[in-house]
Amino acid sequence: MGRLNKENREFLFDNFGSRVNFFRRERRLYGHDMAEMPRLIKPLLGDTTPEAVVQPKNEGELVELVKWAVKQRIPLTPRGKATSGYGGALPLKKGIVVDFYRMDGLLGIDRKDLTATVQPGMTWERLDNELKKNSLMLRVYPSSAPSSTVAGWLAQGGCGYGSFEFGCFRDNVVSARVVQPDGSIEKLSGNGIDLLAGACGTTGLISEVTIKVQPEAVLSFSAFACPDAAGLQKAVESLVSHKVPIWSLSFINPGMAEMKNEAPLREHFGKPAEERVFLPKAYITTLAYRKKDKDRVEEELKRLSGECGARLLDTMIAEHEWQERFKVMSIKRLGPSLVPAEVVFPLSALGEVASEIDSKIRKPVVREGIVVREAGSGTPEVTTLGFIPGDQRRFSYNFVFALSLEIMNIAVKHGGRPYSTGVYFAGKAGQVLGRQRLNRIKEQRKKLDRAGIMNPGKVTQATLVSRLVGVAAMMEPLVLPLGNMSSTRIGERPAGAVRGIPADVVWHAYSCSQCGFCVPECEQFTGRGWESQSPRGKWFWLREYMEGREQWDNRAVDTFLECTTCEMCNLKCSESLPIEPSWMELRGELVNREKKMTIPAFEMMAVTSLRDGDIWAAYREDRDKWLPEDLRQEHGPSHKSETGYFAGCTASYIENDIAIATVRLMDAAGIDFTYLGQAENCCGIPMLVAGKWDVFAEIMRRNMGAMDKAGVKTVVTSCPACHMAWSIYYPEWAKKLGLDFHFGSRHYSELLAEKLQTGDFAFPEGGGSKRTVTWHDSCHIGRASGVYEAPRELLKAVPQVELVEMAHNREGAHCCGSVLTLIDHPEIAAGLGAARM
Repeated sequence: MGRLNKENREFLFDNFGSRVNFFRRERRLYGHDMAEMPRLIKPLLGDTTPEAVVQPKNEGELVELVKWAVKQRIPLTPRGKATSGYGGALPLKKGIVVDFYRMDGLLGIDRKDLTATVQPGMTWERLDNELKKNSLMLRVYPSSAPSSTVAGWLAQGGCGYGSFEFGCFRDNVVSARVVQPDGSIEKLSGNGIDLLAGACGTTGLISEVTIKVQPEAVLSFSAFACPDAAGLQKAVESLVSHKVPIWSLSFINPGMAEMKNEAPLREHFGKPAEERVFLPKAYITTLAYRKKDKDRVEEELKRLSGECGARLLDTMIAEHEWQERFKVMSIKRLGPSLVPAEVVFPLSALGEVASEIDSKIRKPVVREGIVVREAGSGTPEVTTLGFIPGDQRRFSYNFVFALSLEIMNIAVKHGGRPYSTGVYFAGKAGQVLGRQRLNRIKEQRKKLDRAGIMNPGKVTQATLVSRLVGVAAMMEPLVLPLGNMSSTRIGERPAGAVRGIPADVVWHAYSCSQCGFCVPECEQFTGRGWESQSPRGKWFWLREYMEGREQWDNRAVDTFLECTTCEMCNLKCSESLPIEPSWMELRGELVNREKKMTIPAFEMMAVTSLRDGDIWAAYREDRDKWLPEDLRQEHGPSHKSETGYFAGCTASYIENDIAIATVRLMDAAGIDFTYLGQAENCCGIPMLVAGKWDVFAEIMRRNMGAMDKAGVKTVVTSCPACHMAWSIYYPEWAKKLGLDFHFGSRHYSELLAEKLQTGDFAFPEGGGSKRTVTWHDSCHIGRASGVYEAPRELLKAVPQVELVEMAHNREGAHCCGSVLTLIDHPEIAAGLGAARM
């Protein structure tokens, strides 16, 4: 294989510009996938850091890249979102990782033939959202749908939600265009798809996929519990034999149910942000079906309860399990690591397989299963995703990992197979793919990829690791006792700081499953497009730092500072990790405690905030010039009131219309309030997010003192950041510093909405034509502070105004791209803002 020289780098830069990355820290993040291999095995993989990462934007660029790579003998490793743990996306021979992030377009929807054509980097969740705009929906999709890509799942192979009715994904692919290893393009369909499904990109780079879809339908959900796997098998076999119209059938074992009951809930500023739904310790099966079939399904379930001992569960449990179907990894926080064990076996062996696993594996084994009513053989199959809790930092993890091989052996013994091949199970590719398909793939590679550049070391090529896994599987009876004897502790238990990283952040870093659910919705990532800017990338980098393979520098510090604090990652995380609060905690550690430099603009803001009370380098005597003269006597600094309006820096100096409109509305609504004028300071939020916590604390003291002196008890804000300061951070910090905080906090829209409801305020009737408006839920007034409905009530009350919601609203609203990104990279902020507009 060739290595990149200066000439090669120049070629890549000339052709891809900012879409090629040679930076070592960035390349390191593209050299791994979800799996964490045991330390005894990891050295056998060698250094999997690629020499470059390239992000093509169209098929033509793929063709040119492949033709060039063939001539230079440079290996190419395709990468969707690396949400598999089989090593298929690992660049074993270094070379170039081809990241499909920028090839994520929807190319077309055929409503007549019920198909959709997409570029390879399209994620399942985004595709489903696009289909719904056309009254369509997906037929099948994986449990990693929020982050995984269409082409990635085709290259990986497998089954998912909807497979009970529609089979595995391969059965739902109409055609695919592929850039073959010789640079030619071929459109494959029918049994030609077998050259791509499960081949991990070894037969070419997928550039386009057309899949079958279905008309959108309203779904209903039911759930039932069985005491053991034998009862579950009998119940599912009955549903299959009676041809019950079920779209998707999935289940979890008692161990999974128990750990889901223990897993931490998503929190918001230290308080639970969701309700706990307790699951019975049993095999719990969740059914999704079309609402029109509800009567038939429920009738069959009543019959099951009598014949199979299945107990129908409350609808709340069924709907909760369906809504949480993507959060299988929530239990990882109790590890903080999990050893995976994915296998496929006949439904007829479900009871025996489960019984044998329980008898041989003495560790907790949690499992989720998906049933395919008609698999390739025409008989029902079960695909199970199993996990054994462990801790990758402990030596015992090596032995716990070996237990997964025993689970694989048990499945094979009962007519099953491993779920996929990748690197680790290349030696079992014949079992996974079938001997005939494997031979076709081998012939294709031999004919078109003589240089061996296309994802080398995968599927058909045995490596040292795959050979070792094969040997270990044969020696499993000897290793099994060691795995069973190794200690396994369940529960979240931060122990201590590591290299200055706080204990809770240490635990969260190792708990991160690398699922990537946070990546597509992260504005910091979206604006830049590189893994280092995503929450997933930052968690992985922290692991590398704590294990001594990385060091802090300004670029690394900025990665944590540039987060817009939108909090979307907290909502999307499959483990409900407190991601944004962790970055906030690190900011204080890095900048305030370790005295590392924050973003330069914030250094200047700190000086002017302490000197003049604002972040815009303006004079304190100009702070209250915006206040209308006719309101100065009634609401100015000389007026005493228990309600005080806090305008903030931006409304006071930059966008006066915000402050003016706010006080005019409150005055018109008959609200008695005062404004502190020149005694008001910046709220301090910019200093908090910049990591300059000592400056923030001083500013907070000044503002609390000024409000106290004026006799204010309730602070009213219009700025989202100011509202967040007074309602969330001031109470938290006052308690931490031992200060008496006795202020209430309201957003001005909340006060006005109340006046509307009581009839004490109404907008005057106006002329003119009808106007259509929408409301942008800013991150700080929305996700952070939870003020969603009051602004909408105001807008609805304005005559001649129709409020129309954006597709992404309330908790799901997209960030405007401002705050730290605006300060450090205004061009990126402008792009994010334009996307929101």
